[in-house]
This record gives sequence, C-alpha cells and structure tokens, in this order.
Amino acid sequence: MAAERVQWNGGLQEEADAILAKGGGIVVCPTKVGYIILAADHEGLERKFRVKGRARNKPGVVLCGSMEQLRTLARLTPEIEEFYRLHWEQDILMGCILPWSEEGRALIPDDGSAELVMDGRGTSCFIIKFGTPGELLARSRWDAGRGLTFASSANPSGQGNRGVVEGIGEAIAAEADLVIEGDEYVRSIQPEATSETRYEQGVMVSFVDGRGALVPEQGGKRSVVPAPTVIRKGLDIDRIMMNLSACFNSWDYRHGEYY
Repeated sequence: MAAERVQWNGGLQEEADAILAKGGGIVVCPTKVGYIILAADHEGLERKFRVKGRARNKPGVVLCGSMEQLRTLARLTPEIEEFYRLHWEQDILMGCILPWSEEGRALIPDDGSAELVMDGRGTSCFIIKFGTPGELLARSRWDAGRGLTFASSANPSGQGNRGVVEGIGEAIAAEADLVIEGDEYVRSIQPEATSETRYEQGVMVSFVDGRGALVPEQGGKRSVVPAPTVIRKGLDIDRIMMNLSACFNSWDYRHGEYY
C-alpha cells in the first residue's frame, strides 16, 4: 500500500504535524538537498532504520527549527554558538556534532529513542537551516511542546534520492505514512546543478574529540588542538569553510571521518 502523497503547500504541512504527534509515524519531507524521513519517537525511528536498511551505528540527526531550540538541546561554547548564528543569519544548511545538554537529554522520549539518535559517545548531529518545509514543521512541534524531530535521508542506505521524490525508493514510498512532494523547492536551491554535480547532503562539522568532549575554545590563539573538523562535505561547503576560517584560527578537514 503506497503512502499518502501531497504537494507541499508552501507553509506548515499540518497533516505531517498530526502524524508525528500521534506516535510511531514517519513522514517524507523535502529539504534543500533532497528528501528526508522524519520521526519523533522510538517506534518511528525503528521504522525509519528498517525501511532504509540503515546500520544502527549511524544515528538519525536532530532538526532544530530555531536557535533557541539549539541552545536548549546542545552543549555550546560561545564560539560554537556564534558559528551557528552566522550560518543561521546566512540561511546556510549545516549540522554539527555536539554533546547534549542535561536539559536536552531530558527532552528525548524515554522510550529507547536515545540509542537511535546518539552515537557511542553520547553525541548527535544538530542541524539548522535544512529547508523551509521541515523547518516550519520542526519549529511548530517545538513551540507547541510536542517534542523533538529526528531525521535521516529518504533513500535506501548508501544511495541518493537525486533530489526527486521518485528517488526515495519503493520501500520508503510504501512504508511512510505521508510523502510531501516538493521537487520544485529542492530544485530551486541548486537550479544550475545537474544530477552529477548537485549536492545530496549538507556539511557536517564535528566540535567534539574522540571521547565526545567539546573541543576547547580558541580565544584567538593559534594551533589549538583538538579543533573543529569538517567531516562531511556538501551544499555550501565553500561558504562554511570561509566561516570556519573567520571564526577559528585552527580547524581541520577529514571528509568521512565520522562514519
């Protein structure tokens, strides 16, 4: 049985909000780089992992619809918060690996969800500016006290969806409770790109060491280690590296290191 499909309405997709609120639901949603699967609890996360065929050591990401939400959920230094703020103001998709705050951990559903959204170090990737359809949904849920929104790419593990809804694959199209179609929105972000040149993911920057502890603040000093590390290239990698250079005297590039 195929999932219900709707065209993105240009604003908050309230039926998606309702599906996530009732528990166990999964929704396919367009972003700046393609499609993602949204979940809000352990049952939904388990369905996401199963339908993607994704290894359980690759946790889902945490979607932040506001800077206030990010500050509540993650442990930040003033330098990291400023780095995020810069990308928020520039409307740049970015995710950073960070530890959870105590307040944030308490907001994770107490149903086993933590093991599916954290890695072995107790850290997660906190994403901002991932695209209007999902941002509105994540923010609405947060502001209304309906909880957190988690996500992974909507395609079989290791395969891209090419930024089109038909690329999510038959299994996801059949399993999801709702598919929000927004090919035109996705295409508008990289209008000149081809299927070979377009980015299908966002940039990830790690702000933790191998044990999951925050990297030290640099305070303008040079050669501070460990330092922020780009661990995945993606959309706007050039702008993000320029911002890294503006904010930190020392940072590293290790594409693929996290996985």
